[in-house]
This record gives sequence, structure tokens and C-alpha cells, in this order.
Amino acid sequence: AWLPGVQPPPRGGMGEGVSSSLGMDPSLLDGRVMLLHVPGGTVVSKQGDQDMNILFVVSGLLHVYQRKIDSEEDTCLFVVRPGEMVGQLAVLTGEPLIFTIKANRDCSFLSISKAHFYEIMRKQPTVVLGVAHTVVKRVSSFVRQIDFALDWMEVEAGRAVYRQGDKSDCTYIVLSGRLRSVIRKDDGKKRLAGEYGRGDLIGVVETLTHQARATTVHAVRDSELAKLPTGALTSIKRRYPQVVTRLIHLLGEKILGSLQQGTVTGHQFGLHTAGSKWDSGNPASNLSTVAIMPVSEDVPLTAFALELKHALSAIGPILLLTSDNIKQRLGSAALDSIHEYRLSSWLGQQEDIHRIVLYQADSTLTPWTQRCVRQADCVLIVGLGEQEPTVGELERMLESTAVRAQKQLVLLHREDGPAPSRTVEWLNMRSWCSGHLHLCCPRRVFSRRSMPKLVEMYQRVFQRPPDRHSDFSRLARVLTGNAIALVLGGGGARGCAQVGIIRALTECGIPVDMVGGTSIGAFMGALYSEERNYSQIRIRAKQWAEDMTSMVKTVLDLTYPITSMFSGAGFNSSICSVFKDRQIEDLWIPYFTITTDITASAMRVHTDGSLWRYVRASMSLSGYMPPLCDPKDGHLLMDGGYINNLPADVARSMGAKVVIAIDVGSQDETDLTNYGDALSGWWLLWKRWNPLATKVKVLNMAEIQTRLAYVCCVRQLEMVKNSEYCEYLRPPIDSYGTLDFGKFNEICEVGYQHGRTVFDIWVRSGVLEKMLQDRQGTSKMKACDVLTCPNASFTDLAEIVSRIEPAKVATVDDESDYQTEYEEELPDGPKDAYADFQSAPAHVGSDSVSCPHLPVPLG
Repeated sequence: AWLPGVQPPPRGGMGEGVSSSLGMDPSLLDGRVMLLHVPGGTVVSKQGDQDMNILFVVSGLLHVYQRKIDSEEDTCLFVVRPGEMVGQLAVLTGEPLIFTIKANRDCSFLSISKAHFYEIMRKQPTVVLGVAHTVVKRVSSFVRQIDFALDWMEVEAGRAVYRQGDKSDCTYIVLSGRLRSVIRKDDGKKRLAGEYGRGDLIGVVETLTHQARATTVHAVRDSELAKLPTGALTSIKRRYPQVVTRLIHLLGEKILGSLQQGTVTGHQFGLHTAGSKWDSGNPASNLSTVAIMPVSEDVPLTAFALELKHALSAIGPILLLTSDNIKQRLGSAALDSIHEYRLSSWLGQQEDIHRIVLYQADSTLTPWTQRCVRQADCVLIVGLGEQEPTVGELERMLESTAVRAQKQLVLLHREDGPAPSRTVEWLNMRSWCSGHLHLCCPRRVFSRRSMPKLVEMYQRVFQRPPDRHSDFSRLARVLTGNAIALVLGGGGARGCAQVGIIRALTECGIPVDMVGGTSIGAFMGALYSEERNYSQIRIRAKQWAEDMTSMVKTVLDLTYPITSMFSGAGFNSSICSVFKDRQIEDLWIPYFTITTDITASAMRVHTDGSLWRYVRASMSLSGYMPPLCDPKDGHLLMDGGYINNLPADVARSMGAKVVIAIDVGSQDETDLTNYGDALSGWWLLWKRWNPLATKVKVLNMAEIQTRLAYVCCVRQLEMVKNSEYCEYLRPPIDSYGTLDFGKFNEICEVGYQHGRTVFDIWVRSGVLEKMLQDRQGTSKMKACDVLTCPNASFTDLAEIVSRIEPAKVATVDDESDYQTEYEEELPDGPKDAYADFQSAPAHVGSDSVSCPHLPVPLG
């Protein structure tokens, strides 16, 4: 029985129309074509659909729409009239549909499924030419020229696309894979400039400005690129001036992104920045593929992969691939070398339609495991935290094959197990790992179930939304570039308010994926990263605050003030009693603290090492405490507040999408007395001692020195407060002094009430939901794009982008011949865009529908 609106296969006239259009034997259509009738307003196929049919319009019209870039609006590309076809390209290539097909009025059309078309193709292979011809007819001469100019190139992992200093003669578009950009400084050192994923433009700034390549770009994994020569880009700009506007928009976002990316560090204040390795942006912002491999066979890898898939499902469409389901989908011989191209094409399609593709490796070195590593933008090495630190056989293979993808160590822990420890031993065995995470796993991860039972259990788990506070959700946000950071500033006893704000964060359901701090913020942040229970955080913080009010300990720590008033021994003891011998690497939440390196005149970002020592160093106020000698290199470390009292920019550059910054620093008084060109100390003394004299506000020497010390910090704070990525909070704690630790409960309650008020507003107004949205859903530009002209201003941008070189009359090199071909004046006439790389002329007739014309999209 046929469905409503579907008629049996046509015979005679209509079928002959299809066969003649395709140049095929009419008998091949028998049993393979259906006649469908749809009412007006029906969406026949949606953009992104995988299984597409060839549609041949019999009566009525089909309108073809495509979603605009950076917009929710659909634009009409062209209209399919009686006797015309649509859907051929998707059927031929197997790619997802790149537009939406809608019947705005009653319409009848013939439909040939992809499976039936392949049957026809096997019996009459020449039918492909007929179908391809119908596609090419819709392509304008201009687009055919651009198609001829575009070069498709495949780059093996490790190969360089171009090198620093090379001539800029083209722009590259990443079709699939991953590339890394590295810049070599004058001192010979290399620095990561960024990473590129699918859809990114590479080298466009150098091409537009005719400068030499500013970086070296090489493939992290096997990648496919489209190469757009300079002449073709110039031709597009001349033929479609709208493209210039689009390029200005893209480059403008690059400049804004670099300004807001957290690159405002010490080097912009004339200082060498030891933490400049964090200035490279967020490499995880555009990951497409993640490989998962175990350290040993004891790792519950399948349960881990399913948990991660569940957590990632809150961010976007996720696909988990294993060797078994690959064989089920593509056949038992899918992994054979003879099917290499077919498998690569299919995997590329999955990357296009999924936010992240997870590749679960086998426990041994199989062809599928090798494929997982080759496809990966990032490799997760999963181990058991309770086991002895060791390196697995698969990891040794990784090291020997020089895999360039990011590698992250993930250590699994039981809910009722001990806290993480000996992480540094795991990391020292893996110099190739760029980071690590500790995951506290639910009991079901370690349960011993057969594979069918395990799958059945997780089918029930998938029916519930993931817990945004779980460690797996944290890993999901880190992998997709959606991490939320909490940054705590310095301010002495006023920092007790941060404990109350942490309580408000917990009660309002705001997850935290990274913690950073300076001075008292380093102390409170370390407590939060170590403890999973708020009540324990408060108890430990209060005990330490009470210890700070002890007059006996303060007097006993006094010393002859050559370097400082106190020896630091008592202060060291109080902090060490809180954190014991805990290492930063052993904390549950990724953590960093800021210190001022007075040996190298630099900001230091500490992400490993002795926790109490670097917290103490970050709290070492000049004149009161001596500098702490770094056990690694002997450098003298002082309070981080002198250089970066609220390091939101550092958190941003370490991968955070949103930074919640809590400022508890003192507010400098600005209403000072204007005493003229000279100042007499005797006059000032008289004003202060005479009760009848008018009071004056003049800074003393100590206050002047303090303000000078914090000049860099104040400037940086203003830039952070005005950045879009930062949610700045300052509780009303100005009435409390730097040493008011005895008022812990009062200050903590002020912070809680302020935080609860602000966070409740976030929840009601949708700010929290916006924080948790995928960054790729709100921004098409990736944070790791490289700017090769950082000094360009927006007034220069239009001139850079719209510059079109005059056509050369006579030249001798091949590139010039090519430019002459593509810069010639093309015939005028209406054009319609067809897909991201095609356009088609509109047909004029009595049933013609006016559709807006689109430029060839590049973004």
C-alpha cells in the first residue's frame, strides 16, 4: 500500500521526461520511481539531511533555501520548475544536503531514492554523466572558473603547508583535519600561535596584505585543504564587492578576539612574561575528533566512553565509534586498506554532521586503533588513579610514531576512594602530554557487566539529562572549549567574602571547570579546587583566618627589618598546616596561581608544584614577608597582586570561555587635595595636628610606593572589567580592612548575599544558560585564528581587504597568466548561489519567483 500523497511508479510521459533528462533507458525506472503530491507549505527536505532523493518536478514549484552565515534567516537560492531536478549533488557525492527544499504551493514531483539510483548506475554507468550535467547547468561561468582555480590538496600528518617567511600567494580553507600554527621568535624559540579545524581560513591576512608568511603551519593529522590563489580572491572581490564586507567582518572578529583572548599579559607592560605560553588562545575551541585509548586493559574504557558521550550530548550531536560498530555499519572489510578512501570519506561526513566524533580505540594495536590516532585532534589517555603510575604499550606506540595531536591524561577515581596523589609521577612518564584531569566516576563506571548489560544500562542513563556538575561534564566542556573559570583576586581579609560567593555558586547550580587566584584568592581558590564539599572549605578557611589573628604568633615571627618585618616562618607554618604536602597536580579542579618574579621581572603562572609554597609566594606582600625562593629555579617570588591581581585574562588564555572574576581589592581614594607645585612637610604636619585646621588628603611615602607598585595591576584590571568574556563581581566589602580576619563570618555572609543576588538574576535572565551554550553555536570564528598584522586598526581594515591590484598587461610567470584569466570582465546577468561553492542563473518565465542574489560565500 502506498502512503497518502504517494502514487505508484509512473509510466509513459512523466517517466520518459526523467529518462530523457538523465540520458538513460526508460525501462530502468520501473519500480524505482514514485510520484508524490505535497500541499503548499510542506518542507520536503531539510539542510543537513543525510538520505536524499533525486526530485523531478512535474507540476508546481519547489523553492530551495539556505541558512545565512551567522544568522537564523533562510535565503532563497533558486526555484525548481516543472521539468527540472534537485538533489542530484547530494545523491552523487553522498554528502549531507546543503540546502532546504520547500513547496510553497501544491506540488507534484517524481522521487528516485539514492539506493534505487545506485542500482540504475550499476546497470548503466553513463547515467552519472547525465546527472552531473544537470548539476553543472546550474553553475555559473564565474563559479566554474573559481572551481577551476581552487586546488584540492591532501596534507599528511607532520607535513608543513607553508613555512615562516614564505611568499604569500594563496589562502587555504580547512575541509577536514587539523593544522597547527607555530611562530619562531628572534631568539630562536618557537611558540604556539594557534590551531585550525574544519572551516577555518588560513593565511588570509598575509595574502590580503601581500606580506611574507608570519608563521609555520603544519598538519596535526591527515588533512584536506582547498587552496585559493590570490588572483581568484581578487577576482571574487571585483565581481562580488559584498565579499569585502564579509572579510572585514571576519578579520574584525579576529582582532576583537585577540584583544579579548587574554593576551594582555606582562609583555604589553614592557615585561618579559614567563607565562606567555598561555597566550596562544584555546586549542580546544574547534576540536572535531577525540580518540580514547587505555593505559591498561583494567581501564573500563567502554563505560568511560559512554559516560563521556552522555556528558557531551548536552553540548551538541555526538557520535561514538568503535571497531565493532564500524564493521556493522560499513561491513567486516571496512578497515582493510583497499577501502581506505571509502572509510575516510565516511568519517569525514560524520565530522561534518556531529559536534564531536569519539573514536574508542581497541585495547591492542589494531588497524582500528591506528585509524583512531590518525583521525584524532586530541587523544585522551585514560588510566586508573588508584594504580601504580605506568606507561601502556599503546602510549609507547604514540611516542614512537610522533603523533602531533594534543594528548591529555585522564585519571579515573572511585567515588569512595582516596583523593588524587602521585599525579606528578604519571606526568613525568609522559612528556608528550599537554595536560591532565582527575575524574571522580560514578559507581556504574567500575561495575563489572557484560557488554549487552552495559549497553542496556547506559540506554537508561541516556534518557536522563547529564549532571552539569559531574567531572565528566567538566571534561566535556573542556574538550569543546566551553569551560567556565572562577578567578579570585587579592585583598587580604576581604577575600573571606569569596567563601560566601563559592557557596552561592554551588547553590545556584553554576559549574566551575578551572580555578585561578592571586594572593588571598590563591588561598581560597586552592581550597575550592581541593575540597568537593563547601562545608569543609568554610571550616578550613575559618580556622586559618582565626590563626591569622593570633597576636602571639605575629610577635614571635618579627625579625630585624632588613628585607621584611617578619621572617615568614610563622606564615609558612599556617599555610602548610592547611595544605600539607599536596601538589597542584593532585587537585580535583585545574588550578593556577599568579606570582611576581622579581628576579626575572615577570609574571609567573604556576600550574604544578608544591601547593602551599606557591600559595604562600602569591601572598608575600613586600615589606611584610620576604620573597619565597622558587624550589625549581631559585627565583624570588612575591605577591602576584603587583602584576595581575585578578588574572581573568590568564584563565581565558588557558581555555575558559567565560570567566567569573571576584574582585576584593582595596579601592584607591581619588579625591585628593591639590596642594600646588610644591609641598612642605611642615605645613602638612601642622594641618594634621591642628584640630582647627582644614583637613587635607595627601598621600604619604608608603602610600605612594604602594600605588606605584600596583600601576600595572590597575591598568590590567580595567581591561578585564571591560572584556566580554568576563563576568565581573565586586561584593560590598570596602568597609573592611586588609587585616580584619577576625570578622570572617561577617565578611563571608556579605559575599554570600551579594553572590546569591547576582546569580539568581543570572538564572532568571538566561545568563547561566548562555554560559553553558556551545561556543561554536554563538561564534563562527575560532579563537585560535592567527593575526599577522596585530597593529592594524579598524580604519585600515577596509583598505586592506578591498585592495585590488590592477590587472597586469604582460607578464611571464604562470601566476600572472592565471590572474589574467580570472580578472577578465564576465558577462552580466542574474546569478543565484547554489551551495557553498556554486551559483546558478535564474530562469525567466511566467512562473518566475524573485529571489535575492548571493555573493559566493567564503566564510
